[in-house]
Amino acid sequence: MKQFEDLLIWKDARSLVRLVYAYCNNINDKSFTNQMQRAAISIMNNIAEGFERSSDKEFYRFLDIAKASCGEVRSMSYLASDLHYMSSDQSRELEFKSRLLSGSIYNMMKYLK
Repeated sequence: MKQFEDLLIWKDARSLVRLVYAYCNNINDKSFTNQMQRAAISIMNNIAEGFERSSDKEFYRFLDIAKASCGEVRSMSYLASDLHYMSSDQSRELEFKSRLLSGSIYNMMKYLK
């Protein structure tokens, strides 16, 4: 692969960002919304930044950060449901997609190691 845009994990992260933005659109708690959106963006951007680094070791490190941000999105999805900011279906979808993406990132990390 020659560019991060070719990576399936980056494409999936991009889709997750769009979904987070869509589901956060009607939330009035802007600090909550901002935090959840920044966590999702972090996944996508850390995949891209790590890919652009000069070594697999660096890419691995950035993937580790991206994977942690998947956990943050998942955690905030539970909270969004608890606070009735999102429907249960929306929250479960974000939980599922972030867990799936986390697994895909982990598989890429195993490949690099």
